Amino acid sequence: MSSYPELRLLIGGSWRPGRAGQPVVNPADESTLGLLPHAGPADLADALAAAEAGLKVWRRTAPAERARIILRAAALLRERVDDAALAMTLEQGKPIGQSRLEVLRACDIIEWDANEGRRLYGRVIPAEPGMRHTVLREPIGVVAAFSPWNFPVSSPARKVAGALSAGCSIILKASEETPAGAVQLAQAFVDAGLPPGVLNLVFGDPAEISSFLIAQPAVRLVTFTGSVPVGKHLAELAGRHMKPAIMELGGHGPVIVCDDVDPEATAVASVLSKTRNAGQVCVAPTRFFVHDRIYDRFVAAAGARAAALRVGDGRDEATELGPLANPRRLAAMESLVADALARGARLVAGGERIGTKGYYFPLTVLADMPDDARAMNEEPFGPLMLIQRVRSLEEAIAKANALPFGLAAYAFTESAANVAALSDEVACGNLSINHFVASIAETPFGGVKDSGYGREGGTEGLTEYTVVKCVSHRTPVPRA
Repeated sequence: MSSYPELRLLIGGSWRPGRAGQPVVNPADESTLGLLPHAGPADLADALAAAEAGLKVWRRTAPAERARIILRAAALLRERVDDAALAMTLEQGKPIGQSRLEVLRACDIIEWDANEGRRLYGRVIPAEPGMRHTVLREPIGVVAAFSPWNFPVSSPARKVAGALSAGCSIILKASEETPAGAVQLAQAFVDAGLPPGVLNLVFGDPAEISSFLIAQPAVRLVTFTGSVPVGKHLAELAGRHMKPAIMELGGHGPVIVCDDVDPEATAVASVLSKTRNAGQVCVAPTRFFVHDRIYDRFVAAAGARAAALRVGDGRDEATELGPLANPRRLAAMESLVADALARGARLVAGGERIGTKGYYFPLTVLADMPDDARAMNEEPFGPLMLIQRVRSLEEAIAKANALPFGLAAYAFTESAANVAALSDEVACGNLSINHFVASIAETPFGGVKDSGYGREGGTEGLTEYTVVKCVSHRTPVPRA
């Protein structure tokens, strides 16, 4: 496997250095991996001009040809999975096995969108003789996309694949903390023969880039994945310039565990799901509402499995839980755990930083969580498993719905009646029952309430990158 890749900007089909930027840090040992260039005003102007030129070519490229190029990019990324996974683990910290799965998941998304892009059908509306109403779906235009640090390949891939498959061009502002995944993704598209300017990649000052791009008349859609406060700010900017937006924001995943399931097996599955990306996932299962009859068994099994997890450098194949991505998350975990314990929570496993080098924090299981603990109300975005006792499904649903978040939710039950109640009453964009997969390539993904609006993935996600045009055409009516 190769070393960490060179970091550059992609503008108009060419890689360029940009201006002096910032170091990229390995969270496992706090060493510097490389220096990331930042885009200046001239770079951003060039990227916008390139995207406008690329759009003129790409929107008039046949859907079958677009699909061929996009699928080729996915195939190249699959061939390079080991290099991409290693770079991701180095810069983000997740175990290498999880990194490989993320790259392959990105390829699945790209491939699904590429093929679905050939099926962006319009329709003909029945009308009177001599009149035809045709509904067309057209590319919305230049897309400004902003992706987060926690999924350096799959999150950018979802935005790039959706935009390109719909016939749009895109300017991607990827994370400055985990940039290599986006660089490798973009390189695959360049090598696949994507026309210059259709995909542009920039890094830099987030506020400077977002304020510049969103205000430009040529930019017709804003898509963002990240925190609720930043999402609200970008949504405000987009609204000010009458731009539609896709906002995939934070969550605080509730997990409802009914009394008709195996508590030990469910607890173990919960712990293993919580290790994904060290809990730094917007859809992470976090607030566990467990029925009183199985509560103690669930807590004991969760604590035992969490305590047995192997924590270490993500490059070790045996590692189950890698470091947190940055010192901000480490400080947040320490603060949230201290607050919960001060308010009466019971520490079952974990709770303290591991070592002094690298950002290691164990999966921490807290039982008997009080409602007013900060961690129960703020998205922890880390390896915290918060457990509360409930005495009915109605109580669990009420607690699940109590926060302003509504992204992913989970439930475990063998009762059809419970499934019906959960499906009808849990306020979320994605509900998973008896498993922890919030979305796949062919299903729509997104939130309600403060967790955002718009959808990524599935047919619904692809149509977000289109506009609807109705053409009404009157022709002479044949005379008898």
